Amino acid sequence: MAPTDTLALPVRPPLLRAAAVIVVAGLLMVATVVARGFDPPWFEHAYLIVLENHGSASIVGNPQAPYLNGLIASYGLATDYTAVAHPSQPDYLALVSGSTWDVQDDASHDLSGQTLFDQIEQHGRTWHVYEQDYPGGCFTGAQASGPVDLVGLPGAYVRKHDPAISFTSISGSRARCANITSLASFDAGAADFEMIVPNLANDMHDRSIRQGDEFLAAFVPRILSSAAFAHGALFITWDEGTGSANGGGRVPMIVVRPGMTPGFRSYATHTHRAFPRTVEDAWGLGCLPQTCHVTDLGQFFGR
Repeated sequence: MAPTDTLALPVRPPLLRAAAVIVVAGLLMVATVVARGFDPPWFEHAYLIVLENHGSASIVGNPQAPYLNGLIASYGLATDYTAVAHPSQPDYLALVSGSTWDVQDDASHDLSGQTLFDQIEQHGRTWHVYEQDYPGGCFTGAQASGPVDLVGLPGAYVRKHDPAISFTSISGSRARCANITSLASFDAGAADFEMIVPNLANDMHDRSIRQGDEFLAAFVPRILSSAAFAHGALFITWDEGTGSANGGGRVPMIVVRPGMTPGFRSYATHTHRAFPRTVEDAWGLGCLPQTCHVTDLGQFFGR
């Protein structure tokens, strides 16, 4: 028996080791898919529209928002998506950097640190922020009012809803802050990532849900009918809800892309940090400190 056992030993451990390697590799593959989402996100153009101060219960199924609910029925909705803070400004910062930078108010702040805008530029891509009624010229004031800017009602631009201008690497560079303009110059193919922020009259902040819905009905087709959108994805969300879930309350995240299964629902738990992570994963940008362990919105991109 002893010689037989001795001869068998060199044969069995390699087989066991190979099986173990296969099992471990499989577990790692599953873990990677869980960490990043169900499918890797894919798009060449990303559009983000941010509205104001309404949670999911106020929007989903509301007859005062027929256009938005038409998008939800025709495309996709994240049902367990939350803002990260109250009031507005920390949520806007999280949407473009994954971090609130310890900002807990809507005052003007001059911040230093890495953002999605930096990552995009570092990887040879482009970005543009369209702030309705923004006066231009690298304006850093707290507020400005204007006439009708492309569509919707005339209203006020507010810096607290313009996260790009809060970073000194942008506000201190004439070339970079030139990427922040009013809505009148909107071009769906102007940049790889385009962020659109309506003024206070059109974002549901000062006026009604219906007014915000009418603004979107007039504006969003400019994206959906563009050649750029053929390989693009539109994300529509709200800065904060009325509750306290995850710090900012549950808000809708509507995802619109060509070829999506109508009425798709994601029941996974996400916060505003999922948006920058989704862009990072789609374009291979790496990850920011506050997005590295975040699950992206890849489940909306199953082929």
